Amino acid sequence: MTPSFKRRHLGLLLMGVLGSSLAWAQTAPGAYPSKPIRMIVPLAAGSAVDNAARIVAQKMGQNMGQAIVIENQPGAAGLIGAGNVAKAAPDGYTLGGFNDSIMTMLPNLQPKMPWDILKDFEPVSLVATVEWGLVVGADAPQRSAADLISSARAAPGKINYGSGGNGSPQHIAMALFASQSGVNMTHVPYKGATQAAMGVAGNEVQAAFQGIATVNSLVRAGKLRLVGVTTPRRMPQFADVPTVSESGLPGFEFNSWFALMAPAGTPKAIVQTLHAEVAKALADPEVREKLIAQGLSPRGTSPDELGKAMRAQLARYGALIKQAGITAE
Repeated sequence: MTPSFKRRHLGLLLMGVLGSSLAWAQTAPGAYPSKPIRMIVPLAAGSAVDNAARIVAQKMGQNMGQAIVIENQPGAAGLIGAGNVAKAAPDGYTLGGFNDSIMTMLPNLQPKMPWDILKDFEPVSLVATVEWGLVVGADAPQRSAADLISSARAAPGKINYGSGGNGSPQHIAMALFASQSGVNMTHVPYKGATQAAMGVAGNEVQAAFQGIATVNSLVRAGKLRLVGVTTPRRMPQFADVPTVSESGLPGFEFNSWFALMAPAGTPKAIVQTLHAEVAKALADPEVREKLIAQGLSPRGTSPDELGKAMRAQLARYGALIKQAGITAE
């Protein structure tokens, strides 16, 4: 073996080692993220989940050194946007900002789902719960949930309520409200929660259940009246607004989730990195203050805890939807 051959052989060997090391470095957990991350929110801009996603994603992006870009893909109660997350490359650069309607309501309403929430996604973290309220138009005669029940009983089918679409949380919440109070109201689905809220403000429909984060600015601006909250106790920021439970429907409670999900097959190291970044963002006092001001309760869970909560909620909503006779049509 000649010296020149040995030098060439050693050079090729070193190049191979260097190439392998570079490839490993590019895919190692410490190298993630190396470019901006896309977060698909299958809901309209301005919705409760969208507001929460923007608050948390901004802080996560600052901490990670890469922007997290929110991409709203509303329509079909979230089926389309969630499907695009399911089909995305499992590399950590496409995430889903989902509400529990997408994760646990739709699978109980749609006979043929284009994706499986338990098989096609990796849970990352429950980020926040969205507290809810009952809203009517600013000039509406109703001042409480009891007033709405009385109006609906006096005119069966004449009270229209808006939602973000068939099978959306707004639809489920009002259908449960109507079922438990024994009233008949007419459902008017919109393309998203924000549009439904504007429908109430514009007197196109008479009422809606909405995430406080979605309607907070409209209530503060006097364009909507908040007549009830669905929390067990009154909310400090709306101390003069009674709970639905104390104002016409004892025991009625409702909230929804904002959770971060990734496509199935996303490496566990990346999932853990994202989970840690969510926890870090939620620990920031300014982030917590912004979320709470929007009517959101910061949470943060492990991927396993989110997975268990999803399974439990799937079973719970399955029973409630069947009992109330709710359909997606």
